[in-house]
Amino acid sequence: MIHYHGTPITPRPMLFELAGRNFCVPFSDPRDLEMCHQIGQSVMIDNGAFYYWKRNKLQNTPHSWSSYYRWVRPWLDFHTTWCVIPDVIDGTEEENDALIQEWCSNVGVMGMRAAPVWHIHESFRRLDCLIAGWPRICFGSSGEYAQLNTTRWNNRMNEVFNHICRGRGVTPSWIHMLRGMSLAGSDYPLSSVDSTDVAQNHWIKNNPDERAKKWDALQCPAIWTTKAEQMPMLQEAVQEEERNS
Repeated sequence: MIHYHGTPITPRPMLFELAGRNFCVPFSDPRDLEMCHQIGQSVMIDNGAFYYWKRNKLQNTPHSWSSYYRWVRPWLDFHTTWCVIPDVIDGTEEENDALIQEWCSNVGVMGMRAAPVWHIHESFRRLDCLIAGWPRICFGSSGEYAQLNTTRWNNRMNEVFNHICRGRGVTPSWIHMLRGMSLAGSDYPLSSVDSTDVAQNHWIKNNPDERAKKWDALQCPAIWTTKAEQMPMLQEAVQEEERNS
């Protein structure tokens, strides 16, 4: 598993302490992008959709992604750099498929250096199509599964990995969990995760390297062991309990 540590990390000397690690740089605040390429092992470029969604759910994407296409393309010449294809977090599957087509038309497929997002409330039909066409896929928590690590969220993830790992137990694509650093060391066979934990909390002990090292030492298994799935009636009871808690 690769752990991508979100930026910006301030003040700048704190970023230097993380030299040699893997970084996630968002389109919404790319101030550390050049430096991360100078000191990092690899760089993940996030499209910033979560930023737009969190701040204005009625207009959760830029009016146009053309500036993102122009900005991100030169950085993909680094073979250790990859990016997240634009997505609409609460959009329809058709809207998100259209953005993938728009990406391919404007930038190209780019293989392992670009990854579409599958939102875990979406259909397995769409997931299967993305797996068939892309070597790397990002999972995004959304809809009724927006909050990670709830009972509802974990049961959905069990369904997802039971579905895609059926047979050998190996994921058919590289799976990246967006905002998923807390899943490092979990049972899910994730290939990579990201979060802004170090950026937000390094001041607690004033030691970002120590905080990053804690995460980087946690790995996930390569093989998925099929898990039991909750029945619909039990799921409804759990959801009701979560709403009342």
